[in-house]
Amino acid sequence: MKVQWQVSIAREIAAAPALKPYVVAEIAPGRELAGEELTQFIRNGATTYFHASGACRMGADDGAVVDPELRVNGVRNLRIADSSIMPRIVSVPTMPACAMIGVKTADLLAKA
Repeated sequence: MKVQWQVSIAREIAAAPALKPYVVAEIAPGRELAGEELTQFIRNGATTYFHASGACRMGADDGAVVDPELRVNGVRNLRIADSSIMPRIVSVPTMPACAMIGVKTADLLAKA
């Protein structure tokens, strides 16, 4: 099956000599899983990984939920520091952008 083929490629890559110093063991699904059991593991565990962004948009206009200092408009002592403040969804993985939001939040809180 196609899913088993993809897992075998991932396992082959992980077993490459160049990765040996970094790979300790296969955690999931585990080497002992193969065939139909492997297919069922993948089907039962597969999910989407949507990164919700923009629900609490940051800005200086009336439509913004959060101001440029990450304070929620109309709520005292509450800041939002996640991808929901992004006025536009970034075209790169959201994790590095969220890390930078965290750094900016730390700076803002240190100055508060």
